[in-house]
Amino acid sequence: MPQMTDPKELLKHELGDLLYAERRFLTATKTMARETNDPEVKRRIEQHVQETETQIERLGRAFEAIGEKAKAEKCEAAIGLREEHDSFKSDEKPSKTLLEAFDLGSGLRVEHYEIAAYRTAIAVANALGQEECARILGESLAEEEAMADFLEQNAPAALQRLFASVEA
Repeated sequence: MPQMTDPKELLKHELGDLLYAERRFLTATKTMARETNDPEVKRRIEQHVQETETQIERLGRAFEAIGEKAKAEKCEAAIGLREEHDSFKSDEKPSKTLLEAFDLGSGLRVEHYEIAAYRTAIAVANALGQEECARILGESLAEEEAMADFLEQNAPAALQRLFASVEA
């Protein structure tokens, strides 16, 4: 593989990485919605499924904004985060309640990865003068930050409810 020397190639890579990750996380978020019983958490996760679908569309527009065709790049971090969930589920064989508790942390790890990835892509886009691309990505970043905030604010009470049901 030839050496990457064009900064625009880095931006394309960042966008492709995000596209791959969002697609992979979409299926994971749908799984998490099925595994969640807490009504408030379930509602917000289902809303985030719709946001993720929109984020995938936005990534296509971000590629268009820089004059490129959307192309996903394999994202090892997304693969690893999903594999962590799946291996926990298969190796530990948690009860439904403990799986739901694990999912709260797993979801937060995903959101923090996405936040870092969007911030990186926005910084690269801005450095290259690609303001439209950065603006488009900023919309998705705001949704990821809102989801992370929701999980951070609601996870403690949700965990207490889950653990109380185990003790009962």
